[in-house]
Amino acid sequence: MPTYKILIMGASYGSLLGTKLALAGHNVDLVCLPAEADLINTVGAVVRMPIRGREGLVEINSKTLPGKMAAGGATAFNPADYDLISLAMQEPQYRSPGVRELLDAVAKSRKPCMSIMNMPPLPYLKRIKSIDAQAIRDCYTDATVWDSFDPACMTLCSPDAQAFRPPEDKVNVLQVRLPTNFKSASFESAAHTAILRNLEKDVDASRFEVGGAKIEIPVKLKVHESMFTPLAKWSMLLAGNYRCVQKNEMRPIKDAVHSDLDASRAVYDWVVKLCVSLGANERDLVPFEKYANAALSLGSPSSAARALAAGAPNIERVDRLVQTIAKAKGMQLDVVDQTVALVDGWLAKNRAKVK
Repeated sequence: MPTYKILIMGASYGSLLGTKLALAGHNVDLVCLPAEADLINTVGAVVRMPIRGREGLVEINSKTLPGKMAAGGATAFNPADYDLISLAMQEPQYRSPGVRELLDAVAKSRKPCMSIMNMPPLPYLKRIKSIDAQAIRDCYTDATVWDSFDPACMTLCSPDAQAFRPPEDKVNVLQVRLPTNFKSASFESAAHTAILRNLEKDVDASRFEVGGAKIEIPVKLKVHESMFTPLAKWSMLLAGNYRCVQKNEMRPIKDAVHSDLDASRAVYDWVVKLCVSLGANERDLVPFEKYANAALSLGSPSSAARALAAGAPNIERVDRLVQTIAKAKGMQLDVVDQTVALVDGWLAKNRAKVK
C-alpha cells in the first residue's frame, strides 16, 4: 500500500481523522490556529476515546504514531503537494481571511477533496441531479467560496462520531464521546476512490499498543458507493442536534430526542423520506431505533446549539438546507419549520449584539 500525504483543514474534529490516518501510517498536516499548531507540533495532538471492554479512556498521542503529523496556519501548506485534502472546519469558517484563499487553492489544485463537515459543500450537492444547487445557495454563509470547485473532485464523509474539546484541557486535546465511523461516499473518479479504499484498509488493519497489548481502535473509515450514505446524518441532525435549540436555552441531544420520542421519530422519518425522494435507498440510511439508542449517551447540547449560546453570528445551517430542499419537493413539516425559526431567532439576536 502507498503512504499518502493528507492535508486536513481544521484541527478540532480534524485531529480525530488525522490521528486515525497517522495510526495507519500516513502523513498528515493540519491547518489550524497558531495556539493549536504550536501545541500539536511540540507535544502532539491528543485524542481520548472509550474502548468497549476497557475501563476509562484510551489516550492516543500523534507523536507516538507510525505516520507523521504536523500543523500550521492557512499559508503554511500548498494543496498541490497532497494526495487527498479533507475539509474539517465549520462551514462559516471558510470565508475567513486566509482560509478562503487556501480553500480556493484547494479547488484549483483539482486534488480529491473529502469533506467531513455536517453541512455538505455545495459542489458535492451539485453531483446530486435531483437537487437544484442554485436554489440552495442562500443556505450557505458565503456560497461563493465553493465556486472554483469541480464537483467531480469533491466527496462527502459523514462525521458520525461525537467528539468535543474538554474545557479544562489545552486546545490540542479532543475527547470522543461516541466512537462511531466516518462514512464516505465515493468520488466520480475510480483513481480518487482507490485512495479512499486504501485508507479504509489501512485504518482497519491498524492497531495501537496499550499496556503491552496491541488493540483495535474504533472510529473506522468506511467507503460506500452510494452518494446518499453520508446524508444519513441529516435525519440525526434534524431530529436531535438542531432540536437542542429552544427559545431561551439549549437542551442536551438526549433530551431533544427522548423528551418527545414521537415527534423525534416523525422528524427523522420525514428526512428519510426526503432523502429517498432525492434518490437514496433506505438501506443507505440509519434506522431511527439505532439513532435513538445512541442519543441516550449524548448528555450535552450539540455543537451548533453551544455555538449559538456562546453568541455565534453564523453556524452551519443544515436545518435550513433540508427545509429548502424539501420545499422544492413539495414537502413540509411543522416541527422542522419551528426548529428553523428558533435558530433564526438566536442568530438574529447574536448578530444584533455584534453590530
